[in-house]
Amino acid sequence: MSHQIRVRRSRLMAALFAVTSLSTPAFAGTLVGSVVDAGGVRGLQGAEVELVELGRRTSAGPDGSFRFADVPSGSYTLRAIYAGADESSTSVSVTEDGTTRVDVALSAGDDSLILVIGQQANLGSAIARQRAADGVASVLTRDAVGQFPDQNVAESLRRLPGVNILNDQGEGRFVSIRGLDPELNASSLNGVRLPAPESDVRSVALDVISSDLIESIEVKKSLTPDMDADTIGASIEINTTSAFARKKDLLKLSAEGSYNDLTDHLSPKGAVDFSTKLSDNIGVAGGISYYKRKFATDNMEMDGWDEDDGIVYADTAEYRDYDVERERISASLSFDFRAGESTTLYVRGLYSQFDDHEYRRRLTFEMDESPSEGTDTTATFLSDDGEISVQRDLKDRFESQKIRSLTLGGETETGPWKLVYSASWAKSSERENGSIDPVVFERKFEDEGEFGVTFDYSKPMFTGHTITAGNDLFLDPSEYEFDKVEITTLSDAQDEEYALKADVSHVFALGTGEFTVQGGAKSRWREKFYNGTFDIYDGFDGDGDLTLSDFLGAQDYGLAVIDPVPGKTSFRKFWNDNQNLFEIDPFDSAAASAESDYSVDEDVLAAYLLGRWDSSTLRIIGGVRMERTKNRITGNVVTLVEEGGEFGGEPVEEDTAFVTPQTFDRSYTDWLPSITIRYEPVRNLVLRAAGYKNLVRPKLSKLAPRAVIEDDEGEFGNPDLKPYRAWNADLSVEYYFGRNAAMSAGVFYKDIKDYIVDYTEDDVLYNDVLLDSATTSINGKTAKIRGFEFSYNQAFDFLPAPFDGLLAQFNYTYTDAEGEVPNDGDLGDLRKVGLPASAKHTFNAVLGYEKGPLSLRVAGTYRDKYLDELGDAPEEDRYVASHFQLDLSAKYKVTENIQLFGEWVNITDEPYFAYQNFGGSRRLLQYEEYSWTAKFGVKATF
Repeated sequence: MSHQIRVRRSRLMAALFAVTSLSTPAFAGTLVGSVVDAGGVRGLQGAEVELVELGRRTSAGPDGSFRFADVPSGSYTLRAIYAGADESSTSVSVTEDGTTRVDVALSAGDDSLILVIGQQANLGSAIARQRAADGVASVLTRDAVGQFPDQNVAESLRRLPGVNILNDQGEGRFVSIRGLDPELNASSLNGVRLPAPESDVRSVALDVISSDLIESIEVKKSLTPDMDADTIGASIEINTTSAFARKKDLLKLSAEGSYNDLTDHLSPKGAVDFSTKLSDNIGVAGGISYYKRKFATDNMEMDGWDEDDGIVYADTAEYRDYDVERERISASLSFDFRAGESTTLYVRGLYSQFDDHEYRRRLTFEMDESPSEGTDTTATFLSDDGEISVQRDLKDRFESQKIRSLTLGGETETGPWKLVYSASWAKSSERENGSIDPVVFERKFEDEGEFGVTFDYSKPMFTGHTITAGNDLFLDPSEYEFDKVEITTLSDAQDEEYALKADVSHVFALGTGEFTVQGGAKSRWREKFYNGTFDIYDGFDGDGDLTLSDFLGAQDYGLAVIDPVPGKTSFRKFWNDNQNLFEIDPFDSAAASAESDYSVDEDVLAAYLLGRWDSSTLRIIGGVRMERTKNRITGNVVTLVEEGGEFGGEPVEEDTAFVTPQTFDRSYTDWLPSITIRYEPVRNLVLRAAGYKNLVRPKLSKLAPRAVIEDDEGEFGNPDLKPYRAWNADLSVEYYFGRNAAMSAGVFYKDIKDYIVDYTEDDVLYNDVLLDSATTSINGKTAKIRGFEFSYNQAFDFLPAPFDGLLAQFNYTYTDAEGEVPNDGDLGDLRKVGLPASAKHTFNAVLGYEKGPLSLRVAGTYRDKYLDELGDAPEEDRYVASHFQLDLSAKYKVTENIQLFGEWVNITDEPYFAYQNFGGSRRLLQYEEYSWTAKFGVKATF
């Protein structure tokens, strides 16, 4: 047997030697160069460069550089193509040995700057990089003077096909791609996976990062083996600036003010962005951005929809007045160093801090009993029939999120070999300490004839209320006594990851193309934990009663009259001076502090091997990736036992929260094959196909073995959750016509196994205790996503003046995403639902005009309704209504270096509306309106 193995090994080595010998010419050199704009401003990333006679093709890197190894000596035609530019053909002579350098300068007719500055530059760069991509991808870039279409990363992504943005307080935060929950996407910054600041998610809120610091955003919708496999929706890759990407130094200064109609307040923003070469081999780039935004939200929420004697009603109604101040500071710094002809090294760092100070005043009605009377559109509640609680409360919350990342890496290229390596660190955190969340003043109406209220449900988006009895008591602030105050003494979420990565590849030059063998490994070490301390005070031991009249403020709420309301800052001052007079509830405080705590260690070891064939018409990438995942997960079992109950067979003399830590270890391995094909049968027509397997690991918070048991009911984490695993297929066709125009259409399919859903089961035995019910997360059956994408982009520079400054962009996505979930907690009775965050129809349309000093853009974005949260039954599911937003921007160059700009955001004052389908109609769950925002300022570039 050993002899046979030696023979086979010898034959294999001989075969490999033969292939290597045949593929490496006896007299071969290396051809290198760069593709830049004719003005010499910056490298043109994504430009396609082809050695015509050899059928070998590559694309320019971030600095515009390209490289062909093992080129036989001789004369060749070097062809370069870039969207928006005239095609270039150059004769080159490659020597027998050594390196030949050829630089290519491209222009668009007589105007070279149009390739790198303005809307057409953004469009051309995006088209070029999409065309050069291995798989299905969409790209956003800024131009050579640092202009980006929108304010933050999430808002910018709104313009891409298949992208749905989930808003918070009217501003884009989370990104859904191809109808999938944001949890199924992954975000990277300079190649580093970004951990999540929030305690209970993996997804990163992308409004934390300012677009002022971003060079490009690439949404990769199909995967190759060299990519991290932990995404099913898409990999969102964010890159900051490299000094080598620009051929000329840059200094950009900007100052901006923004005005929100609801707050009648002007908010400041400023940014500095620079890039310079300290020598031919050393460059530094970076920037800092500051934004302080004040805005308001008028909100209305209903809950507990039910039906009694033909009257449909909500047993809880809330009117919420939000006043928010958000402050964002972002800074980036990058160093690049050429360590000789073959090696480039870099260091890239980013720091971003996002502070959110929120005041919320709220009027709440809670009704214990069904309505006394009503109609098809109204419900009247009387204290004669049951208690009506009216609460007026204040939340004063300050939350700070931070994201930091540091990457050190480089590339070494020698002959046919290429080595890429990096080490990285990233940490995200979210912290509160001292938030008032909330302080509640309450008046209970229980006596006959004391109070009455009628709610009007005739408008789906608006619920009005009329006080029919007891109006004087309702409006008297001295009637509302202190009920409780909840203090977030500490809420500390941290997510930290270290990573090491190395890739090595060898190119074999063949007669009509080249074949690359590439392999690599990556190791990631991640730790995420949450620690909360919550103190709940339900008594006051001062002189006299503490009532709302001691803290009165004035409402600035536009949907209804909610006076009297607490002042925004008056209780904070009183609390700081008199905290010792408040009586803590030790039972509720201990329970709240222990039930959310958890920690998870997640180590991922990955390795891959791929083969890549490249020719002038065909590219095939196939291979397999292995990812080994290890977890150590710790959480608390919190058992709440009231006085007189038992715990562990022993009687309990007072209300007690028993906390028992528990830890689980687990590991699993995934083998993830993929194949990607790019075929260009004729010039400018690109066909793509991809098939691949990927996974998304469960939310770390859902894995945490946390348990809260109260009154024989339990809520549990599930450390046995399996990852989402999916098989995917993509097919697309792209046609590049004109000098700066592209049209594409594609279909996609995803079959997701072990989709995670929440589940409630009755009569569960847990630790020898029979619980009435237990709620946890489980792996369900499969979910399937099918869809179609279409995109059209064109600059109409062929039209006669002045219409040659027009450009248009349009994209549309249809998504059919569905899965099966238990109906009312019954695993034997499944119902089909649309997947959460999945909008069936989305489209974006942009009409731009740019000529001379003037630049105009109007952008419209539409998103269909989508399922937001699953209920136990269809009538309890929460939906978010369709949304159309219209934005307008204008820029004018006063001089060559100074530009004035203005933006009008949410021109149509589009609200947020969430509802459930109950009783034959859409029933209000949440309504918010934000009004419009105007922005204006000046930019200077040098």
